[in-house]
Amino acid sequence: MQGDIKMVKRYRFGSPIETEAVLHKPDITERECEWLKKSEDGFFCRLPQETIVYGLGESIRGINKRGWLYRSFCSDEPEHREDKQSLYGAHNFLLLSGDVYRKEDTEDALPEQKNIGFFFDTPGEIVFDIGYTKRDRMEITFSDFDLELYVMEGESPDEVVSAFRELIGRSYIPPKWAFGYGQSRWSYETADDVRKVAEEHKRLKLPLDSVYLDIAYMERYKDFTIDEKNFGDFDSLVKEMKENRIHLVPIIDAGVKIEEGYDVYEEGKEKGYFCKDENGEDFTVGVWPGKCHFPDMLNEEARHWFGDKYHLLTDRGIDGFWNDMNEPAIFYSEKHLKKVFDRIDELKKENLDVDTYFEMTGLVAGSSNNLEDHKSFYHQYSEMPGEDRIRHDKVHNLYGYYMTRAAAEAFEELVPEKRILLFSRASYIGMHRYGGIWQGDNMSWWSHLLLNIKMMPSLNMCGFLYTGADLGGFGADVTEDLLIRFLSFGIFTPLMRNHSALGTRRQELYLFEKKEEILGVLKMRYRLLPYLYSEFMKAALRGTMMFRPLGFVYREDRIARQTEDQLLLGEELMLAPVHEQNQGGRPVYLPERMKFLRFRKGELLEEEVLERGYTFVEMPLGDICIFLREGHKLPLAESASHRNFENTEDVDYDNLVFCEFGDEIPDYEYYSDDGETKEYSLEKNIRML
Repeated sequence: MQGDIKMVKRYRFGSPIETEAVLHKPDITERECEWLKKSEDGFFCRLPQETIVYGLGESIRGINKRGWLYRSFCSDEPEHREDKQSLYGAHNFLLLSGDVYRKEDTEDALPEQKNIGFFFDTPGEIVFDIGYTKRDRMEITFSDFDLELYVMEGESPDEVVSAFRELIGRSYIPPKWAFGYGQSRWSYETADDVRKVAEEHKRLKLPLDSVYLDIAYMERYKDFTIDEKNFGDFDSLVKEMKENRIHLVPIIDAGVKIEEGYDVYEEGKEKGYFCKDENGEDFTVGVWPGKCHFPDMLNEEARHWFGDKYHLLTDRGIDGFWNDMNEPAIFYSEKHLKKVFDRIDELKKENLDVDTYFEMTGLVAGSSNNLEDHKSFYHQYSEMPGEDRIRHDKVHNLYGYYMTRAAAEAFEELVPEKRILLFSRASYIGMHRYGGIWQGDNMSWWSHLLLNIKMMPSLNMCGFLYTGADLGGFGADVTEDLLIRFLSFGIFTPLMRNHSALGTRRQELYLFEKKEEILGVLKMRYRLLPYLYSEFMKAALRGTMMFRPLGFVYREDRIARQTEDQLLLGEELMLAPVHEQNQGGRPVYLPERMKFLRFRKGELLEEEVLERGYTFVEMPLGDICIFLREGHKLPLAESASHRNFENTEDVDYDNLVFCEFGDEIPDYEYYSDDGETKEYSLEKNIRML
């Protein structure tokens, strides 16, 4: 469904900072917004009891955002607990579906059935109180009440999302190989560690398309360098991996190490490309390499300079990157650390009682990512000509977005005809045009598998289609059953990457006992690729969603509207993943009659028509269970028993088999292209099958 910007109203408050999130801006509406009342520092409105509040992209808790306090401020937050208020992204889009009151309504007024979207375009901090303080009230407050507000109305939630996506532009499209399985670890310490991963996958016939390089490949964690001791044969490694059809994907961090003789540091300092402190000196922070400066990503000239540095790796054959630590994350600043040490020196002389002891531990813990540091450095923002500088906290949410933009714009010059894999940790709406995101440093917790499920439609609404979580969990120790359940959902997400942290249990797939079950899950991923790629491309080019809540389609079904652990994928499928420990199955709600498909070891093992309502479905580890909607068909690559999938190049996108349900089934609208060039065209690449 195509969006229509004619149905969008644009309002301006104060003196907004341009974010370039919106590409197609309608004229400013002079009269006040009819759905939100103004307060001193924001907006508020009444929330009827049954109204669902969708949106906010990457955030904690459920698909329905009611009942909590959310903070839009890109945060280096590894513990995605329910009591947190912000994660790595700032995605200020809300969609109210159901009963909505007009602004001027009295207390006894009747609400109207509406689907209304709001995009609050401002790069500073926002707090969304969505029924937290008062269950029937939503309040949005701003650190600076300078913004552009976009309001969209539609007959359905899909219409609202499509109108919003039309405003903000087409989603990033990765190369087709980036839909294959990727293996990562913080960190593979040597080139031989990487070879070991590739060899083990090949030995056990486990498909593999990419191996990710975390910070250990660099020389002492310096961007755009190679550790000559442990990766001295880097060029040979890249060539060797390419011969095995495996892509290396290195990490790039936001901080540039302060070190004389290091060319990136020397150039940035000479040309004035680093963020400044209040005295005009280069602002110093601690990150992975120790003392660093932040490139001023909001300065167009500095951004072009930083982006051009990626050529040091693209010239060596690298065609994929992940940008990290770009909220930006700050371990400490010199200024704040001095205060901490001074106070600790004072505390040395005291008897540490309960108050002073916790003050001491809080001083150290609070040295990371504190607001005082974010208020201590400045940008020369190219979108504010004539202004000397702007304080970082006023534009904080743009930093990761503009770092990824720097790389994407550089690739247009460095490799103009070729798609490059690019995704980021921090993001703002608008960055979805330049790269995808992964969902940050999650944990090996069952609750984070459920969070992964719930986050997918919220991110799709905001334009982030190429996304996925660290499968198995990044932090803590994974169990084999949790890893397999993570994989069993991850085979449906565009980004499918296993990633784990230093000091945790190794979670490479070949280290676990249930290798047959794991291999069967991976085979199913590659059989699904024709469908997944087709649905991704249609969603990107049409401005729609791959993953939708059940309530988007079954709007009159109260149970469907409240179901959050089942998702619709495309028009054809419903997913109901197992996300609890020691469960061999789960209750599933079917909002309509569907055909249940069970795959084991990549083969269709069972199919059964299930009627509308609740049913319990057995889902042993390794089984992939899919629910096919009536009147639809599912295209799959040929049977895994006839083809060994080593990577995406082994998938036959032309000779497909179909699972079907219904007497009269329309042709499936199938999108396929070469997966490498940028000649995206629905007209040329759609076939009816």
